[in-house]
Amino acid sequence: MFINFFFALKSYGVPVSLHEWITLHHALARNLNDCNLTKFYYVARAILVKNEIYYDKYDMAFLDTFKDIETTDEMLEKILEGLKKVKELHLSEEEKKQIEELDLDQILRNFEEQLKQEHYKNHVGGNKAIGTGGRSTQGAWGYNPAGIRIGQGESRHKRAVQIAEKRSFRNYSNDVTLDTRQMRVALAHLRSLLPIGPEEKLNLDATIDATCKNAGELEFIWESKEKKAAKVILMMDVGGSMTPYARLVERLFSAASSQISRFKHYYFHNCIYQDLWTDIERRESISTQEFLKSEDNDYKLILIGDAEMAPSELTWVNGAIDYWYHNDTPGLAWLQRLRDKFKDSIWMNPLPRRSWGYVQTARMIGGIFPMFELTLDGLDEGVKFLMKGKGKFFN
Repeated sequence: MFINFFFALKSYGVPVSLHEWITLHHALARNLNDCNLTKFYYVARAILVKNEIYYDKYDMAFLDTFKDIETTDEMLEKILEGLKKVKELHLSEEEKKQIEELDLDQILRNFEEQLKQEHYKNHVGGNKAIGTGGRSTQGAWGYNPAGIRIGQGESRHKRAVQIAEKRSFRNYSNDVTLDTRQMRVALAHLRSLLPIGPEEKLNLDATIDATCKNAGELEFIWESKEKKAAKVILMMDVGGSMTPYARLVERLFSAASSQISRFKHYYFHNCIYQDLWTDIERRESISTQEFLKSEDNDYKLILIGDAEMAPSELTWVNGAIDYWYHNDTPGLAWLQRLRDKFKDSIWMNPLPRRSWGYVQTARMIGGIFPMFELTLDGLDEGVKFLMKGKGKFFN
């Protein structure tokens, strides 16, 4: 199959050399693709394609070669074929209370059993199968106090503990200029952080004046110049319940990227685990562990998210909202590691402060990071806290 891939690339006009092909085999021998077809796609593209103009031809050759291999996406497509949109199920509060709320382990066992038995074909109503309009712990357009959502595409009750569906998000724009002036003013405080040693500078006007007063004998006047710099890392929650705040975060991203020279940004969904995503579509990632090892600890860390999720996403192994994503370490532990690494760190929340005390996960995250509202006032308070280490915040 791999030799067929080589000839397919050649036939589509991708200039692959024998040296690059051997390099790819070395990468496979070291299992850099982690026996995963999607990761193999990116590893092979990084090694074999020398110019972005060949990406489209590479994609066609890849599809032509590997189209018959079943992937997670194809499994999802099979499930979604059996989940036809039906009228949404609406239950009264009394009826909702009669449905038992299960823990994450039981929910996952239910889902895996239904997958194994292929109980996802034309099921409407009911309380077991992966279906629509029912009371089971998995499916779409129904109701369960805690379950796995698949095929619905949007949140209705904000109660799903995991989501087994393919999602894509539009990248936050970094060129939004409307209404960013005040945010720039608030973020400009960061430019006065982190003084970097004294530097000698010739004061030309004072030198001329002193030389004139000294009867023409040259006298240099030097002054100390203190360079200042800000180092900021911005981590943003994307998708799900954060969707309504996309424009607000767009503005913050625009303002931050234009104000700060040493600026890095990453994405996550609900909570941070072993990967940080470098693009909003969550296709490219870096290891959180390697990130913690390699970055300087004098960066100012700003996290943005509503902190509203199932408690299992913070406290359980494999509790991540995305069913296909497995985390060996609970999210709360990763958040604590970030806090230990970056002493100057804050969490910005787009939800109003008055609601945080009623959200269990907001209280848990507020116990790790000082939390501020994602408003102009809250942003200003947060920036001042990063500068001085004190201020009014939620914890």
